[in-house]
Amino acid sequence: MEKNFEQFAFHPIMVDVIEKLQFKKPTDIQRKIMPAISKGTSVIGQSHTGSGKTHAYLLPLFNKIDVDKRSVQFVITAPTRELATQINDEVKKIIKFAGKEQQWISKLLVGGTDKQKMMEKLKEPPHIVVGTPGRILDLVKEEALSIYSATSFVIDEADLMLDLGFINDVDQLLVRSNKNVQLLVFSATIPQRLEHFFKKYLENPLHVKIDDQLSPETMEHHLIDTKHRDEADIIVDLSKVINPYLAIIFTNGKDLANKLSESLLEKGLEVGLIHGGLAPRERKRALKDIQNLRYQYIVATDLASRGIDIKGVSHVINAQLPKEEDFYVHRVGRTARAGMEGTAISLYNESDIKIISKLEQKGLAFTFFDIKNGDWVEMKSWNERNLRQKTDVNVDKEAWKRVKKSKKVKPGYKKKMKYQQESIKKRLNKNTKFKK
Repeated sequence: MEKNFEQFAFHPIMVDVIEKLQFKKPTDIQRKIMPAISKGTSVIGQSHTGSGKTHAYLLPLFNKIDVDKRSVQFVITAPTRELATQINDEVKKIIKFAGKEQQWISKLLVGGTDKQKMMEKLKEPPHIVVGTPGRILDLVKEEALSIYSATSFVIDEADLMLDLGFINDVDQLLVRSNKNVQLLVFSATIPQRLEHFFKKYLENPLHVKIDDQLSPETMEHHLIDTKHRDEADIIVDLSKVINPYLAIIFTNGKDLANKLSESLLEKGLEVGLIHGGLAPRERKRALKDIQNLRYQYIVATDLASRGIDIKGVSHVINAQLPKEEDFYVHRVGRTARAGMEGTAISLYNESDIKIISKLEQKGLAFTFFDIKNGDWVEMKSWNERNLRQKTDVNVDKEAWKRVKKSKKVKPGYKKKMKYQQESIKKRLNKNTKFKK
């Protein structure tokens, strides 16, 4: 009983929806926050991508919907129009499974759509509003929409909202909401600036943190040393030894994404491209192509690891490792979802040793490879090589200690001493205690 959805005492109609969604048992985040959401408690939920957080708030909110009140009851905000659209798709699916297309009304409010048409459609207020903060705020200011009646307000991907500069729009929306509104915040990380924001609006919220599953059994993590080679060349070689269903190639920023995408296309690898710098129309078209499986490879920035849900990803390739561990977790979280197997392959150089070491300390197990003659070749790990370098330094020092110093300095003495040191070093290297 405790393991399935019966523990939440949902209405029969929602139990039916859960069955149609084919959910067998709640995920960790769902189990821990659903009771609080049902009671009207404000919540901060921290969990990794693919943990089931969207339904963690959607199911209890739908369970509380009051069809007799034709006013906005729930506002759901997301940082990108793609993410808002995907949340809205789940909303529509729940409404369809409940057979309530005429009774439960939802509206998607995002940029890149005709504002006047949207204002017309809002003459009859919806029960549920899903959208980007900027567009919702725009319509509230135009008095085409009132959100004061909302009993719950969702901020999805709050840290990404902060990164993209939309937290001020969220702030403006909350100023226009009922001060007793239930706030449901979901964020992978809680930067300090978000903490200040929370203190302003949240009083004794339930804070639930689900530890990131860095190394599930279904996930493999490989590292390839670039050795000053061109990233695009390595990825082309890589494409000949892996056959991904769908691979996302992550870069650190849109300029690097553009450059890598161009280079891979020149080398004959057909790749899609998605990042925040694309014009809305381009982004929409790229996403449609991706969803229609036109590409086997997609070059992307971190926007795709958080702001867009791309299904069926079998491989994640980091053309550059991110600077923070959390971003590595989000990127690799795109694969090995819903029990599927997944592989993460990261190109690295010496400047990445710090983050690799931190990830290893968190329990992540890397295997080190290279590609030679169209095949995988296992390599020594960075710390094994590091140990060898330290041993070399010790041998070097020991050899210098044993060099006989001449009291009289004669011409060419430095050369002779160096020759002596090299000779001692060779002898020492034959000694097993310096080889280990």
